[in-house]
Amino acid sequence: MWLKPEEILLKNAFKLWVTEKDNDYFVLQRRRGYGEGGGGLTGLLVGTLDTVLDSTSKVAPYRILHHTPDSQVYWSIACGVTREEIVQHWEWLQQNIMRTLSVFDSSEDITSFVQGKIRGLIAEEGKSSMVLEEDPEKFREAHLRFEKWFELPSEEKLVTYYSCSYWRGKVPCQGWLYLSTNFLCFYSYLLGSEVKLVISWDEIWRLEKTSNVILTESIHVLAHGEDHYFSMLLHLNETFVIMEQLADYSIKRLFDKEAFQREPALSDPLQITKRGLEAHAKSEQFRTFFRLPKEENLLEVHESFLWVPFSHFNTLGKICLSENYLCFASQDGSQCHVIIPMREVVNVEKPDSGSRALTVCVRGKRALRFSEVRDFQRLANTLRSRCGISASPQHSASSEVIRGECQSLINHFEDNPEDVTLMVGQKDSSKAVSTEALMTVFHPQDVENLDPKMLKEKMKEQSWNIHFSEYGRGTSMFFTRKTRDLIVRGVPEALRGELWMLFSGAVNDMATHPGYYTELVEQSLGTSTLATDEIERDLHRSLPEHPAFQSDTGISALRRVLTAYAYRNPKIGYCQAMNILTSVLLLYAKEEEAFWLLVAVCERMLPDYFNRRIIGALVDQAVFEDLIRENLPQLVEHMTDLSFFSSVSLSWFLTLFISVLPIESAVNVVDCFFYDGIKAILQLGLAVLDYNMEALISCHDDAEAVTILNKFFDSVTNKDSPLPPTVQQASVGNNVKASHFNVDISELIREAYEKYGNIRSEEVESSRKRNKLHVIQTLEDTTKQNVIRVVSQEVKFSASQLDELYNLFKRQHFLSCYWTMKSPALLHHDPSLAYLEQYQLGFQQFSVLFSLLEPWAFCTSKSTLSLWIFRLIDENQDGLVNFKEFCCALDTLYSGSFTNKLKFLFKLHLPPAFDLPEDGVIRKSPERGRGKVDLQAYLKQWQNEILKKEETIKDLPRINQTQFIQFSKTLYNIFHGNPEEESLYRAVAHVTSLLLRMEEVGRRLQEPSSPPESTKPANTTAAAAAAAEEASTEEASTTPETADTSGSHNSQDAAPDLSELEWSFSFEQVLASLLNEPALVSFFERPVDVHAKLGQAKVAQLKLKANK
Repeated sequence: MWLKPEEILLKNAFKLWVTEKDNDYFVLQRRRGYGEGGGGLTGLLVGTLDTVLDSTSKVAPYRILHHTPDSQVYWSIACGVTREEIVQHWEWLQQNIMRTLSVFDSSEDITSFVQGKIRGLIAEEGKSSMVLEEDPEKFREAHLRFEKWFELPSEEKLVTYYSCSYWRGKVPCQGWLYLSTNFLCFYSYLLGSEVKLVISWDEIWRLEKTSNVILTESIHVLAHGEDHYFSMLLHLNETFVIMEQLADYSIKRLFDKEAFQREPALSDPLQITKRGLEAHAKSEQFRTFFRLPKEENLLEVHESFLWVPFSHFNTLGKICLSENYLCFASQDGSQCHVIIPMREVVNVEKPDSGSRALTVCVRGKRALRFSEVRDFQRLANTLRSRCGISASPQHSASSEVIRGECQSLINHFEDNPEDVTLMVGQKDSSKAVSTEALMTVFHPQDVENLDPKMLKEKMKEQSWNIHFSEYGRGTSMFFTRKTRDLIVRGVPEALRGELWMLFSGAVNDMATHPGYYTELVEQSLGTSTLATDEIERDLHRSLPEHPAFQSDTGISALRRVLTAYAYRNPKIGYCQAMNILTSVLLLYAKEEEAFWLLVAVCERMLPDYFNRRIIGALVDQAVFEDLIRENLPQLVEHMTDLSFFSSVSLSWFLTLFISVLPIESAVNVVDCFFYDGIKAILQLGLAVLDYNMEALISCHDDAEAVTILNKFFDSVTNKDSPLPPTVQQASVGNNVKASHFNVDISELIREAYEKYGNIRSEEVESSRKRNKLHVIQTLEDTTKQNVIRVVSQEVKFSASQLDELYNLFKRQHFLSCYWTMKSPALLHHDPSLAYLEQYQLGFQQFSVLFSLLEPWAFCTSKSTLSLWIFRLIDENQDGLVNFKEFCCALDTLYSGSFTNKLKFLFKLHLPPAFDLPEDGVIRKSPERGRGKVDLQAYLKQWQNEILKKEETIKDLPRINQTQFIQFSKTLYNIFHGNPEEESLYRAVAHVTSLLLRMEEVGRRLQEPSSPPESTKPANTTAAAAAAAEEASTEEASTTPETADTSGSHNSQDAAPDLSELEWSFSFEQVLASLLNEPALVSFFERPVDVHAKLGQAKVAQLKLKANK
């Protein structure tokens, strides 16, 4: 491949490189140890040196250098993995470059020309890199190697692969890194030593780029407590991004149950491609930056200039086009961007075909002119089609009129910049919402009031009106540095709701869903769910000091918004802190606007915050800790354990400081949040700690630190707030008592932006992804420890054995989810449930896992016995088995006494395990979701479990003839393949015969008055014994449905009178008979090597899936 020209010193390379071809301007070299004469000790030594010292040569053992005859400087311009590849580059240079070089006079010109040509080739390759990278032939070969080396299921989709080095301790292993939908794999085979690594994405704790003395740059993967390092990658950044995307995809799909229904590229795990992942990442970044709905995808990007009226010059940037929005973001450091909804566009014109310019006219007498658009013709047609604008001849007259208006408008702006005030947009009024913002109802502004605070408020409004006149107003407003400056100074009360809607993107959600909120309110009111119960409980805890929420007006509005949202998004439903946030939104926005603001916060701006595990908030706390280490080293030196700040700052993130600051100060923080996102909260958090640095360093314990921060928050005021004391929170009145100083919120925010404004949103998002893996795995590990603690009290497995069993159980759960989006196990996974219920297995998953761990060889009837065992341990008959139920059954078979093992086998042949329900369907538990949870039923079930008495052998019902014959078959199947198989068979036959004779004696004792009939039972007994003998030799290859009938048919064929006699046995009779056979007792009491079983299951689990 062609390389960006880099200067090297040839004298350092002579010992490691062999020149194969050269001329006056180029040298083709081969690395020692490769090609002819390679291998052996030379290859090993050079390979090791390459891995440690020279990343390029390790991946590509051939290279081409450029030089001139009168210069000692050499430039690397190409490298190749194979000789064919490098020769192809060499020949291209001979045919296309050599003749041209003779026309140059100076060496500098020659080198400059070659470098420019190589850069041009790299740029051209970049355009078609996707096509080259997805070369079907090469990819097919790589996929065959991937399948051969790792033996994964055939459904597993290989996404991409890279050559790299994997470090085993201090020894590098050169090989290939394969990235698939569900696994990270590495393979190396060098000098007879094979290295094979398979890690599933859902097991990774940490994924990050690192560097140290030995590894200049590498990718660090932490999984199962082991560190893995991959280095010597030609495209390390690209590799890391793909790994990050695959890990994130796995987390969202398996833990968050996201189905990616709106993203076809990711909706099927069997069709994941590198291109699809990159498109998804770009769309996600695009939506985040411009605050667009989740339905939008980035379709096109065009580089262009935009005429900026307020600055009177063209700014360079990129046009980003989605299904319903045209967006522009500058790239010249001006931090200018604009969002144009397609619904606002009235016309798209091309003023002059030679200028490659476009003019987009929008409602409100506004026009935006884009110039130097490379593919302006196609962009114009795309915009017209998406906006429903016709360019056909029958509309030529109206088109000419609109074109003239747009052109005159542009000319007017250019000639008369002082008249840019024409650009003021028109505010849309929503008729769907009848209520007003609560602040206007409970605190209407007094126009005639001229106190200093109101005068300052009017001055703020005037500043914003001037800003609107210059930059526009409404959805197509320009966002610039000046906009942020005004936000930092504080937003006027009258404009707060409008600006929140605009900055959050909620204005677009509401505009594209007219009447949606009203319908939700009608559908949700009157419903009774767990969420509505929690909402009712928290309604009067939401800003109780504020008059608006001391009345039915505010409480009713809050109830409607929260209930409607819980109905819209049952996955979130209702979470504490949502009530506090919604209360503040209702103060400054209309009811429907508050609903859409809540949607924007919960689903876009603060993802995963409002659920049972508040993963999003925990992730941002981890990001906050990283920022503290980076920006406040003094504090880190004093307080090495930063978990204290995590516990303290949780409410800061969940409520956007609303719960710790007075309301009149907290709304200023919310202003910044809606403009800058979580970055504003992180900055303010750092500023708070920085402000209290000396006090925190001098404190002796956590309680003292909490007191310091609480006093600080009590001292924060908003000197410009026009709100009366009745509206302001009570804590403000205690400021004098609490502290002798006050801190103005505007000053604190300004300081936060000045000191920490250099934190980039992209860095925050990257840190979020990195920390999300660790946060989720920590929660998963906590869940595992809780489950093991509960289960360990009821089984004899050690803690380490339970740990391994849990990992096997969880992996089996995920194995059913890896290759489909609609797995029953995935649909039943609910992190909000109790620990034991989070991971459960259906029958298919249970059957596979049990076959790996069963203590005896169940021969050919594995599926039948697995089904019976599954029914037996599925106590609530919901078609799912949890970890506790699985372990208890396995513990009985592994470590139970002879009596308990026999009782377990005996119960397998009794209902409900042996027989299907009358309707033939396994009953399910009530659906989870919008329906109200029957807490009384759960409490009753819990009480029954507590009061449940231990089952005795006398409580077991008798086993009938069909069940007994099947029981005998099961015993024979268990012994299959055992070295003592023959003696065990004889023992079972003897026990069977003995039991039947006992039954015969019992019948004779019960019927003393009928001696003539004595021959009948004798014949029957003989027939039953014959049936049992037949069962001992019969291959048990029946299905669950035919197993019951086979025994009964055999019995009936041998003796038609059996059905009339209905003989049966109790468990005590069976137990007593089996205890008389030492071979059987020793077989069942023989200990099982649990450690070996678990090790074998761990290795075979994936292979078993692959062979199916």
